[in-house]
Amino acid sequence: MQIHLSRNNDVPLQEQIAEQVVFLISTGKLRAGQQLPSVRAMAVRLKIHHNTVSKAYQELVRRGWLVRRQGSRLFVEAAAETVEDAPKGDLDGLINETIQRAREMGYSLQVLQERVMERVYSAPPDCVVVVEEEAGLREIIRTELISRVTRSVKAYSPEQLPNSPELAARAQVTAPDYAVRLVKSIVPRDRPCVPLTFSGADEHVKLVEELTQPSTIGVASISRRLLKTARGLLASAVGERHTLKEFFVSGKGTADLRGVDLAFCDSVAMARVRCKRKIHYRLLTLESMESLALTLSAQRDYGGGKRVKVEPRRRS
Repeated sequence: MQIHLSRNNDVPLQEQIAEQVVFLISTGKLRAGQQLPSVRAMAVRLKIHHNTVSKAYQELVRRGWLVRRQGSRLFVEAAAETVEDAPKGDLDGLINETIQRAREMGYSLQVLQERVMERVYSAPPDCVVVVEEEAGLREIIRTELISRVTRSVKAYSPEQLPNSPELAARAQVTAPDYAVRLVKSIVPRDRPCVPLTFSGADEHVKLVEELTQPSTIGVASISRRLLKTARGLLASAVGERHTLKEFFVSGKGTADLRGVDLAFCDSVAMARVRCKRKIHYRLLTLESMESLALTLSAQRDYGGGKRVKVEPRRRS
């Protein structure tokens, strides 16, 4: 868990810590159920006062990123399942565990095979639904997925989805990994939510670190949350040497950043920003988009199967 702080920056240390933890969770480097270092251990590691770490942790608990368990121990909020509950080992090990679990529940191997094939051959969805709490992030995710999948892509908040049960029933729902838990009880069991992982920003931070002259760094986005995370993430690289400016691109407006030396733009803001040097930050990893595309492809190629009612085998 790497966190880099700058004391020579106007971004408070507790905000730098909080936003970098958020980024580590969003990019999958901190997993659901993973325990964080104690307040004092983190303070020693970062060489700062423990009250600063405590305030950052408290803010993350308030925002729902961390949860307290077993006394004062802090863990990343669980997603669809906790790390302790997740299957371990390789694919063969996972299959063996599934077979054993099915037998313990009273299902025969034939029934297990029928249910697996039923899932594979289930009717394909006619659209993709992105679920995310913040409107800006929803639109960025939707925009990036449009170029990768052959279905229509719609976006909703977790609060909006329950009001459209028919939509969830005929759609493939997808959400950032940290938000899967919010829709687990809503989506059909035979079409579980496909998790999405956010991209890292090591290359973007390195670009700032490699600047030889004092520069003005811009971050342009339609997401206020993404801007806040970028502020905490880039603080150590910006330091006192450079100046960081945030540009919220609202509605369908544009932003003139021609006075900025280097600008990082999300996938929506990229087309709306004028700047002599702008760098595209793609929010979603290629791997997670491919995973969604493969899921849709499998449902399309093998769609049309009929549901078979399967009862557990009676024990003699």
